[in-house]
Amino acid sequence: MMVRRLRQVHSCGLPQREEYRRQTGRGDGKVAQYLGITAQAGPRMTNWDDIRFFLELARESSLSATARRLKVDHSTVARRISALERHLGVKLFDRLPRGYMLTGDGRQLLAAAEKMEAEALALQRQASSTVALHGRVRISAPPSLAQHFLAPRFAAFRARYPDVQIDLRGDTHQADLHRHEADLALRKSSPAERSLVARRLGAIGYGLYGARRYVATVKPKDWDFIGYNDSLAFIDQQRWMMQQTRGKPLVFIANDLTSLYHAARAGIGLTMLPHYIGGADSLLKRVPVESAPADWEILLVVHPDLRRTPRVRVVMDFLIELFERERQLLQGGEPAKHPALAKRPA
Repeated sequence: MMVRRLRQVHSCGLPQREEYRRQTGRGDGKVAQYLGITAQAGPRMTNWDDIRFFLELARESSLSATARRLKVDHSTVARRISALERHLGVKLFDRLPRGYMLTGDGRQLLAAAEKMEAEALALQRQASSTVALHGRVRISAPPSLAQHFLAPRFAAFRARYPDVQIDLRGDTHQADLHRHEADLALRKSSPAERSLVARRLGAIGYGLYGARRYVATVKPKDWDFIGYNDSLAFIDQQRWMMQQTRGKPLVFIANDLTSLYHAARAGIGLTMLPHYIGGADSLLKRVPVESAPADWEILLVVHPDLRRTPRVRVVMDFLIELFERERQLLQGGEPAKHPALAKRPA
């Protein structure tokens, strides 16, 4: 029904809309009024892409951010929005220095467009649920987990399910499963959306690691430390890392875990790494500490419409089995005996 109504808006030319305003005495009118117009003109159809561009710009308020989301040039976004405004005969956005802000008509269209989007995505999920064991499954996961732990272990899945394509995405943001940005998501916290289904996969532990040669040849009192830069100073892992330095400045900083890993591996100093990275690299050695950093709980999240889709289900089962099988690596065992940081000279 919503799609049909929006098509009616587009099928009416501007003269018909002006006649509607004249007859109803409603001036320029509102988008909500246009949605009720009965089409009498030619077969011009709604361009769903224009509505999709409108939705993203309404959420992002920026041409450049919308362009990045839709993987197009920002001028394309501006052109599609202008085309939609011409078709509707209303102004949907105020162009302000701080960005694109919805007008009253824009807010009314947003409510209708979001309903259309939700219905379209629900149909897409329902159609996907009938597909057998072939097709693509998109997995969103934190970048380091995707790169260092998940990707190398999907060879076994590939051997068992050669017709299922894995699309693994290292995301720094939480993928929106309602908008079908991913089929499955691995997250550090429970989803705020109650409609999503979450299952605990396990816990990921952290430890202090350095290159074996560095740990063996440099005296503990001379150890240098590596950590995140100021952009990540607030996270628990960085706070723990700063406690280990006992006031010494960090000699190398970065804004991503992979850079810290390679710096430690090269012998620059010690850093905190998840055990699935540090414990799996024979060139690194784990150093005992007084108190270990808090574990990071990992959850598998899925939209309920997809949880029984065959290709999604087999990926879920694979991930559940994988985290159970690798539990020892993920949580880390007792490190080899070595002069503990707690006992090194201050």
